[in-house]
Parts: sequence; C-alpha cells; structure tokens
Amino acid sequence: MMKDEDIIELYFERNESALVETSDKYGSYCRSIARRILNDEETAKECLNDTLYHSWNAIPPKRPNCLKTFVGKIARNVSLKRMEKAQAVKRGGGEAALAIDELEECVADISVRDAEQIEEDMVIREVLDQFLAGLSKQNRRVFMRRYWYCSSVREISLAFGLTESNVKTSLSRSRGKLKEALEKAGVVL
Repeated sequence: MMKDEDIIELYFERNESALVETSDKYGSYCRSIARRILNDEETAKECLNDTLYHSWNAIPPKRPNCLKTFVGKIARNVSLKRMEKAQAVKRGGGEAALAIDELEECVADISVRDAEQIEEDMVIREVLDQFLAGLSKQNRRVFMRRYWYCSSVREISLAFGLTESNVKTSLSRSRGKLKEALEKAGVVL
C-alpha cells in the first residue's frame, strides 16, 4: 500500500489513481463510518463514492496532515447529510439520530451555521478540544465512539468491557460537563 504522502501527491498531480489508492487504503474505514450512521450497506457504498468525489475536489488546495482523518471526516459529513435528507421525508431511528438527539441538549443545531457564527464556531471548537482533553482516556473513548462513530451503547459496552449502565452514566456525565464548559465559555445553547 502507498503511503499517505504519496497518495496526496497523486491528488496534487490530478492523477486519478489517487482515488483508487484512497479507496484501497481507507474504503472499508469510510464505509464503516457511513454504515454506522445510515445502517445500510448499499448507501454506505454510495457514500464512499461521494467521499472520493469530495476528496478529489478538496485536494488540492488542501493538503491534509492525516489522510485517514481527512477522508473519515468527509465520509461522516456525507453520511450525516444523507441521513438528514432521509429524515426530512420520515423521522427515522438509528444510532446516529439517537446520538445527535442526545447532544442537542448541549449544543443547538450545529449543522447550520451562517457567517455571523464563525467566531462562535471557533470558540466551540476550542471548548470541545479542551473538554475532550479533560476527560479520562476511557470517558473520551466512550464519548467519541458514541458521538463521532455513532456506536450504540451496547457496542460500546462490549468494546470496552463495561456494563450498558456504566456507558450511559459516562455519556450523561460527559454531556453535562460539555454543556457546563460551553455555558462557561458563553456559547448560547
């Protein structure tokens, strides 16, 4: 497999083999993100194609420090947009919808921001970074598995050898800490 730096150079050369290399190296990772959010294998495959398309359009001018994180973030955003479209027609279930609903008690609609809110977005980003750094390693991993990867409480409990009750308690306390940190920073909830 090619190194990330070499794949990124292919993007800058506008060599379409960059897409093949990205798919070979990170395709299953991106599909797993999409599958967790959308709970549908076929749509996850379509999201991978959209992820590659968006990567092609973003590199250049961007030069990601970590290609895996870069394409993972694109896959997550593409999947969340697909979920939003599906829920516009019918309010659906799934772990992503549940995870987003849980976070709404801490943060208002974070998916729609206008130009006036850019400064607040930067404050939120700083607060989130500090909040995550302040969590214990286990609580941070539980939080990220739930709210980044949209894993179910059961999946998290199995992955970390915790009871579902422990996971729920950890998530509830973490959300409380996040809400407190945002309020302390003056972020309007």
